Amino acid sequence: MKIIVTGGAGFIGSHLVDSLVEERYTVIVIDNLSTGIKSNINTKAEFYKLDIQDKRIQSIFQKEKPDIVYHLAAAINVRKSIKDPLQDIDTNISGSINLLEASKLVQPKKFIFVSTGGALYGDAAVIPTPEDYEIKPLSPYGINKFSIEKYLYYYWKMFGLNFTVLRLANVYGPRQNAKGEAGVIAIFCNQIFKNIQPVINGNGLQTRDFIYVDDVITALKLVLNKGDQGAFNIGTGKETNIKTIFEKISHLTNSSFSAVFNTKVIEEQRRSCLNVDKATRELGWTPKVSLEDGLLSTVNWFEENIN
Repeated sequence: MKIIVTGGAGFIGSHLVDSLVEERYTVIVIDNLSTGIKSNINTKAEFYKLDIQDKRIQSIFQKEKPDIVYHLAAAINVRKSIKDPLQDIDTNISGSINLLEASKLVQPKKFIFVSTGGALYGDAAVIPTPEDYEIKPLSPYGINKFSIEKYLYYYWKMFGLNFTVLRLANVYGPRQNAKGEAGVIAIFCNQIFKNIQPVINGNGLQTRDFIYVDDVITALKLVLNKGDQGAFNIGTGKETNIKTIFEKISHLTNSSFSAVFNTKVIEEQRRSCLNVDKATRELGWTPKVSLEDGLLSTVNWFEENIN
């Protein structure tokens, strides 16, 4: 089976590529390296350095004729999407539609889209939040991700393009980029090992659902053969506030830093936590890695790879 992975030089994408290569799939990576790192790409994967908005994508799809398309390439910085919504539209909507147009021509068996759960439901009244909760994103990033979910339905109904959507919680783990579009765990690890005072946005009591990258990769591979035309939350169903994350990382790193808060920063949402019962029921998926084990693995990786 031949598989295209967009964003395959990035954090989640490179872990997915490694796992697919290990299972002897033929893997093609498309990444513009704007945030991805070339050294992350498995040497057994073919690599095209290309932006997903580039019209040459169609010729690559026609040449490679993929059986599966995993679409992970995205602008993922929520605050940047608020500051520059037009740029977020260019990457997350226009780029995605370019990929769908290319897929329409070659008709892969499935188009698997990595959406967001953390930014999709806004400040939900139901925690953990299920997939059928009203969509109320509080950022252009969340709006644009949901737009592509709707485009996927359109391309399925009109052109027969099979799809599955995974709505991810806050993913963390080794290789997460600690710059620009990083998650808070990567940022804290990077700063502590560089002896830079971490700063917690807001009062630190805002919660997120933190899921380790290996559990996400398991879900991504399960939907190769399951979950057609479905959207599934992928998280832990557990809330953890940012102050607690800082304290856990400080303990694991023996850090002497105390918590410092920047209360001037506007927070996107107060609480985020995903109900994953549907993924358990229909995909046979459950998260396996505890927050403690995941943080330890992540801290160890950053300690060994800090530069």
